[in-house]
Amino acid sequence: MIVAGVMSGTSADGIDVAFISIESPQHKTGKGNVRYSPPVGQEYPTHIDFLGHAQFSYPANVRRMVLASMNSAKASVADLARLNFLLGELYADAVLAGQKKLRLRCDLIGCHGQTLYHQGTAARFLGRQFAVTWQTGEGAAVAARTGIPVISDFRPADMAAGGKGAPLVPYLDYLLYRDARVGRIALNIGGIANLTAIPANASIREVFAFDTGPGNMVMDALAEQLFGQSYDKGGEIAASGRVDEDVLGRFIRHGFFREKPPKTAGREEFGRECVRKFLHEFTHPSKGAKAGAASARGHDAIATATALTARSIQYAIRRFVLPKANFSEIIVSGGGTRNPTLMAWLANEMRELGITLHLSDEFGIPSEAKEAVAFAVLGFETWNRRPSNVPTATGAKRAAVLGKVSYP
Repeated sequence: MIVAGVMSGTSADGIDVAFISIESPQHKTGKGNVRYSPPVGQEYPTHIDFLGHAQFSYPANVRRMVLASMNSAKASVADLARLNFLLGELYADAVLAGQKKLRLRCDLIGCHGQTLYHQGTAARFLGRQFAVTWQTGEGAAVAARTGIPVISDFRPADMAAGGKGAPLVPYLDYLLYRDARVGRIALNIGGIANLTAIPANASIREVFAFDTGPGNMVMDALAEQLFGQSYDKGGEIAASGRVDEDVLGRFIRHGFFREKPPKTAGREEFGRECVRKFLHEFTHPSKGAKAGAASARGHDAIATATALTARSIQYAIRRFVLPKANFSEIIVSGGGTRNPTLMAWLANEMRELGITLHLSDEFGIPSEAKEAVAFAVLGFETWNRRPSNVPTATGAKRAAVLGKVSYP
């Protein structure tokens, strides 16, 4: 079966579409470039062949609307409803364009949607206490436009089972990176950074995962506000700045970093309010800080935000991962891999822990495509009525079949 995975991350910069050929245990396997050995006695896909991927940026006005709809008391119900169907149209466009580019036709689509709000911890509302999430992008519109069944809205089923609804990529991480002798950490750096820890020779019940904190989110927001750029291209701004260790020290004491897993993060923790505080630190430096031109302080702000991402990942691994098992490799994917400055600083942080850094490209999945591949795999599992959350990662009380089906 050929499955398309569609992903829009918390950076809200656009749409990633990945195409895979995937087979169930009862089907004959062919030759492909991504292989793994599923655990004996369990129903897992036995073969994944990565076919290709495509990326599509949101139009500028759409990105503005998406960002305005996050954590905003001003978003109107009408605009949110319109955005839901508009994103469905854009996702359909992306799948159709991807099929044309790769000259193939897929049988199924797994579409994550665009997260507008995620509250992974239960809170009281009108007399009841519960966790909530919202991924927008109408699956029925995608199915109608493409003529292909769509699995969408993956997170609520895990939350209904008592989980935090995230992270969900650990299922793919386990399939791809499980090894009998090597303990591996799979790290994805999108808007938020998250990791999956897979001890050597682990069963899926021994895998654990959580969000470590900001990935590109704070860096991107600062680049846009200070330099009018949607992101720090090539990490050049950060490379020309100086990390303010005092500011970095204050931010690394953010309460989220000290919380024990399972835990999730989003714009609620590292969005506008966090960026506002970051800007204040560099616009109104604390007593004793070195003075400098506004432009230099801007470079320093982005350098410090970049260091915060690398340092918070190191902190999470040192405090919550290494005490549980031995790990010698970290496999990184996501948009953050395109930032050489971030990757160099992260490699230094990992070296201090005795961990070697690799990219997911070395294992057959391009770094920028892995999350889209994950939702193709999750869609395939739902189509086959198999659970694909990892309760030890999300905190769910049980395994759950994820997502909702839209037929063309």
